[in-house]
Amino acid sequence: MTEETITEILPPIRHWPALDLTGVDFDPVLTELMREGPITRIQLPDGEGWAWLVTRYEDVRTVADDPRFSREAVLERPVTRLAPHFAPARGSVGFLDPPDHTRLRGSVAAAFSAKGVERMREKSRRMLDELVDELLQDGPPADLSAAVLTPFPVAVICEVLGVPAADRHGMHTWTRLILTSPHGARAGEKARAEMGAYFSDLIALREGGTGEDVTSLLGAAVGRGEVTLEQAVGLAVLLQIGGEAVTDNSGQLFYILLTRPDLAERLRREPEIRPRAIDELLRYIPHRNAVGLSRIALEDVGIRGVRIRAGDAIYVSYLSANRDPDVFPYPETIDFSRSPNPHASFGFGPHSCPGGLLARLESELLVDALLDRVPGLKLAVPPKEVPFKKGTLIRGPEALPVTW
Repeated sequence: MTEETITEILPPIRHWPALDLTGVDFDPVLTELMREGPITRIQLPDGEGWAWLVTRYEDVRTVADDPRFSREAVLERPVTRLAPHFAPARGSVGFLDPPDHTRLRGSVAAAFSAKGVERMREKSRRMLDELVDELLQDGPPADLSAAVLTPFPVAVICEVLGVPAADRHGMHTWTRLILTSPHGARAGEKARAEMGAYFSDLIALREGGTGEDVTSLLGAAVGRGEVTLEQAVGLAVLLQIGGEAVTDNSGQLFYILLTRPDLAERLRREPEIRPRAIDELLRYIPHRNAVGLSRIALEDVGIRGVRIRAGDAIYVSYLSANRDPDVFPYPETIDFSRSPNPHASFGFGPHSCPGGLLARLESELLVDALLDRVPGLKLAVPPKEVPFKKGTLIRGPEALPVTW
């Protein structure tokens, strides 16, 4: 970022609709915005006004990590946004700034640390093996999404949060309502309120406890007066929803491997390259529609010769950062030998995904289990007949029909 040669000429405002994209097609509007410049102006389908958009890797990283761009300030003004679901909620971790944000995330850091995630490896592997056993026992054809890719991440995130197995289905139903717009804003708000009430009861029940799961850690933090119950509930809801995003990412990952059997066969022949390949697939997958949550400039800031004025809204695009040719040569190519691969799939800065290590572990386990235990796995329908979700914030297949 630089203050040199600031221009006062504003770029045109581009309307960015919420597109229902299939497969792993990259958003054509975002492609145009990337071509138009490193910083442009956009108007999204919901909310009010316009916002800046930065698309280059270094700018995305800097804005995400710069305290001059505030999430909390979004509460004080109307902002253009992708969907009604993204209306700011006071006390939500997504709209907190440090030090409150740092303290809240710190209360559950142990559960998502390298040690905490590694502690989940064997239990996660056992849960996955049970699902694959059932898949093989029932025989082909099957919906890989319904049989494995959905129940596995739901089970893992519920285990991490301390949600009893009997309540997993309800959690999944609430999450789908929150993330999918065809049900309407009211259905999403109702589901969020019901999930929040559930976590409020669970966290209060575990206040003063010593467990290692997230709700126990939050209950302990509330008991010590370090965070409010409202903040704790907001974080639990966010983690539950984010944890289920692995379902959609995994669906896209396996859609790629099943439509590119050469890639799957290479991973079967060379299991040692799987960790690097997963990083490359995470970089390549267009995991969401449009953009996430905005920030507000607290003072005038120069980016690429453009003045972002105090009070302006600004978005970053992690999708475009992952396709920046200055960081990722030939970004449209899936290259399992790409190294280094500093992809932005889990974000940057204080609001980066706290469950990134957990999501990566789940991807590793899924690739190992399905490639090794179901060697003949293939699509049961032509690629164009795979149904993809519509009206959802996170992209992924509705079903993944397979046979073997």
